[in-house]
Amino acid sequence: MSSTTLSSRSTSGRAARARALTADTLTVLIALGIGYVGVGYLVAPDSIVPGFGLPEWPHGGAAAFFSIKGIRDLASGIAPLVLLLTGQRRALGWLLLVDVLIPLDDAITVLSHHGSTATALGVHGATAVGVAVAAGLLLTEHRNPAATTED
Repeated sequence: MSSTTLSSRSTSGRAARARALTADTLTVLIALGIGYVGVGYLVAPDSIVPGFGLPEWPHGGAAAFFSIKGIRDLASGIAPLVLLLTGQRRALGWLLLVDVLIPLDDAITVLSHHGSTATALGVHGATAVGVAVAAGLLLTEHRNPAATTED
């Protein structure tokens, strides 16, 4: 094999590892972030509710909504970590692609209920973009086990 071929293979291997590290880092940050939000809704909703961006929230018995939101967000953080830790990268990519719907809907909900535009776009919109980028990186990974062992 020529040195040019070896150099090219080594460079592509480093690029693939950098993409994988970026996808892994985004996945972990997103998962831990949404998991933290979920725990906040479960144990201290008054401290986390204002950050969502809506002008008002349920009170009294309707505040049970926070438990529903909390467990949804906690599960949304745990599921990607399970797939990442078990090496199910393709499934993780698909899960994250579907999960883009959650922050997109959150942004639309905030905007359609006259909430904070800055929060809708800066928190929920940015989250949707981050999740979509991680999903895209994972779904476009080349699955060639031989390439990683020859570097």
